[in-house]
Amino acid sequence: MNNGDKSEPALDLLLSDDPKWVDMNAWRTKQPNNNYGDAEFVIAMSQYYPYGMDCFMFGGVYKITEKSPNVFKGVGYDLELTNIHEEYRKRLIIKLKRPIGRDTYNWLYENALNKLEPTVYELAPDTKLGPFPGYQNIHLTNKELQTVINEPSWKQALKNVKGVYVITDRKTGKHYIGSASGNTDGIWQRWQSYADTKNLTGGNIELEKIKAQEGMQYIVDNFTYAILEIFDTKTKMNNIIARENFWKTVLDTCAHGYNTK
Repeated sequence: MNNGDKSEPALDLLLSDDPKWVDMNAWRTKQPNNNYGDAEFVIAMSQYYPYGMDCFMFGGVYKITEKSPNVFKGVGYDLELTNIHEEYRKRLIIKLKRPIGRDTYNWLYENALNKLEPTVYELAPDTKLGPFPGYQNIHLTNKELQTVINEPSWKQALKNVKGVYVITDRKTGKHYIGSASGNTDGIWQRWQSYADTKNLTGGNIELEKIKAQEGMQYIVDNFTYAILEIFDTKTKMNNIIARENFWKTVLDTCAHGYNTK
């Protein structure tokens, strides 16, 4: 669920492969229902809070080795990540019949996990990137954009703002400056067309030329996406277009990039 004082959700630790993810799974107390007993393996799951309290992401199967001498109220086990079902790690999300918290450990211990009736809720096509990191921290490949574009936290955040963004061709170093200025679904509406495997260009003339010349895979392999500025959804279109033109001038994208004017 979380690490220590609740300031570090287990999901964030899992997705970043933080060592604390393993440590929190290896924690041992003197209460029998908080320990692994004679178990040889543990299936580690983290609450996938973007989907709610009853959804959990598969974090891997770990081989358990008890520390000697015994350690209590600390990291009491050595956990080694195995390759068992590794193809589903950070992709598989299950949903339980009822929400679960730390206060339900005793209930689980007495009634067994099948009472929660776990079902497969989602199997993502690729490793999930996790919750929205903040507008200033976005730097996505096209493949990553395809993965997160409909994630609830990402979708809502991108819908909530208009803005100016930059697409970079990593192979040539050229940029395309675009904006979400007049639509009702903010940046998300523009970016979902770049994530659409039947499109990938958003209808941009120069990007369409690249797709025609190099193929769609070129865009998937070489394009990245970042946000330069964000604006309230009530911001007038002319103000956003003015900022878009400013960035075109700064990066000289009409002469040396993929903007046409």
